[in-house]
Amino acid sequence: MTQDRRSTLRSTPDRRSTPPGHPRRPPKVSVVIPTLNEELNLPHVFEALPAGLHEVVLVDGGSVDNTVAVARQLRPDVVVVQQTRTGKGNALASGFAACTGDAIVMIDADGSTDPAEIHRFVEALIEGAEFAKGSRFGKGGHSDDITPLRRAGNMGLNLFVNTLFKTKFTDLCYGYNAFWRRAVPVMDLPSTDLPAPADGRKLWGDGFEIETLINIRVAAGGLRIKEVSSIEHLRIHGMSNLNTFRDGTRVLRTILSEYRRLGAQRRAAAKAAAAAQRGKVVPVLAVPGGNWYGKVDALLAAETQAQHTP
Repeated sequence: MTQDRRSTLRSTPDRRSTPPGHPRRPPKVSVVIPTLNEELNLPHVFEALPAGLHEVVLVDGGSVDNTVAVARQLRPDVVVVQQTRTGKGNALASGFAACTGDAIVMIDADGSTDPAEIHRFVEALIEGAEFAKGSRFGKGGHSDDITPLRRAGNMGLNLFVNTLFKTKFTDLCYGYNAFWRRAVPVMDLPSTDLPAPADGRKLWGDGFEIETLINIRVAAGGLRIKEVSSIEHLRIHGMSNLNTFRDGTRVLRTILSEYRRLGAQRRAAAKAAAAAQRGKVVPVLAVPGGNWYGKVDALLAAETQAQHTP
């Protein structure tokens, strides 16, 4: 991460903004839950949420069942947000924008991610991580939901990302993550104010590729990442909207797109640095022990003028 970006992150208020001499307060934790027709699953998910959360942000994608009503009945203080387009990526971006806590945890509404694990992700942040990455395949992790085909695809994509970006991910496509809210700008997600495409397609980053996009961008941005082992459970009710081949293709396209994007950013940064170096003022001593500073050509011009002055 560049020094400028690190300074920007550090200057954003977070749990460290505690008056001198006082013990650090625990971070305020916001939990973001994207939903689409999950009324049957919400009782289980909400019951398992830990006490003491700052807020629960439920992002609804246009449910035609009683998802929103059930959420408000279960938790009257729930913050309900309507996503601006379609897709999980847009739902998460809409939820992040609504959060007011120090830390953000993203979980699923189908019961596959265990809310009881939230404290472990937050602990990883408190201990120094800027992004706590859930992993089903690290030590202590497991998945009851993934199929052999999806597992093989995830392993291949994971290896591809680790090779291209020099990362050490063990689970690229898992969406159980936590991070300090100040890290959201590093993700550079599609603006929630952009209109949906007229042809009904999703904007890039609005679909299931969102987990891969976030993981790559926080790594490329230099954030400190710590993997947290997690157990993925079976969806309780309903069918997943995930399509193995369609969404796997979008993930592959995301990886290639992000690699090109990172290359373009590095070339632009190198070009800007070279331009800055060419215009840099070089300190020069006109006389040993003197204190005249300026560009070399300016010094030579001054000396030439002095020689021709009667």
